[in-house]
Amino acid sequence: MTSANSANDTGEARPPILAGVRVLDLGRYVAGPFCATLLGDLGADVIRVDRIGGSEDRGLMPPPGQGDGMMFLAANRNKRSIALDLSVQEGREILARLAERSHIVVANLPPSALTKIGMDYAALQRRRADIILTSINTFGEVGPDVDKVGFDGLGQAMSGVLAISGYPGRPARAQVTYVDYAAAVAAAFGTLAAYIEWLCTGEGQHVQGSLMGAALSMMNAVILEEALCGRTRTPTGNRSPVSGPSDVYRTTDGWIIVQIVGDPLFRRWVKLVGQPGLLSDPRFVSDFSRGQHGEELSKLMSEWCATRSSAEALSALENARIPAGPVLSPRQALNYPPFQAAGFFRTIAVPEISEPVAFADAPVRLSRHQRPLSAPPRCGAHSVEILEEMEFGKAEIERLRVKGVV
Repeated sequence: MTSANSANDTGEARPPILAGVRVLDLGRYVAGPFCATLLGDLGADVIRVDRIGGSEDRGLMPPPGQGDGMMFLAANRNKRSIALDLSVQEGREILARLAERSHIVVANLPPSALTKIGMDYAALQRRRADIILTSINTFGEVGPDVDKVGFDGLGQAMSGVLAISGYPGRPARAQVTYVDYAAAVAAAFGTLAAYIEWLCTGEGQHVQGSLMGAALSMMNAVILEEALCGRTRTPTGNRSPVSGPSDVYRTTDGWIIVQIVGDPLFRRWVKLVGQPGLLSDPRFVSDFSRGQHGEELSKLMSEWCATRSSAEALSALENARIPAGPVLSPRQALNYPPFQAAGFFRTIAVPEISEPVAFADAPVRLSRHQRPLSAPPRCGAHSVEILEEMEFGKAEIERLRVKGVV
């Protein structure tokens, strides 16, 4: 999908589905910014509010030279940026005026921080009664921890993930911030639901998300298993504890992952590896029992893989219709031909980077609506443009710039 706008069944181009919707993005790092980015992917006009000189999330995973860090670039496409000093009243007043002109405000800040800058829901309602506020924090909007700050790792650790990941005695945290991204996706989902209601009733509301809520949702099956079945999972490395064989295996030239879930797949795998006796073995009669005895199954699969290259193993597994794939490095994932053919990456020009940058495209596509990707904005790149839209005169904009408010 490469055109600026997809066509519908009659060939008629349609505008992005959220065209005309303004989103004020007060987010930092991942959860808030990526929520706003997903709305921008659907066509919303997203205005990111930066600190003067650049916000603290712009420098993480920095490039070799000048420019914004990779984490910022990944979470902030399709936006404009205004830089404001929110420590002064004039800066907060500009922010309030921006909120008045916005349909949606997105922020991943503790409630007390939102109140301090006048962006809590009650204050926003006084400015615009039908506003939608989407707030994301670490521990939710009620309870003793509402104002505690936190990052993705807390969600992984406190939801129980680390206790069942890694190897016995060596808990392991995922090196990608999946809790942050899950919270962002859930918040975008809630924001769209609130916007649908706004279209129907004209009423806004407060959409509340949290890192811990997202993390616990993804851990719910394991939590239910322990609560209702009395089973306490322990780390099993890469091997699945609920089915088998399901693990990461070394080949003669690399690593592959194979996942067997369900009796039909297990029967096909048994045939593939030439072990028909496993079908009558009481240890392997169900996913549950195969998970309990997964070490034995992984050993057999390891022996089968050890004499084959990754390509040979994956070809045989594909012919048997068994889910499997190579373990790719990030660079290999970027250059993987099937991913390129599927259009999972789109290249765009980014300021201060000489070569076009391959960005992962939006995680969902609408067949009748698409907007082109734009590069994440440089800090304050659109300050003058946005202030002029708010009917500030040139002299007033220059006064605010000289004073350091914008």
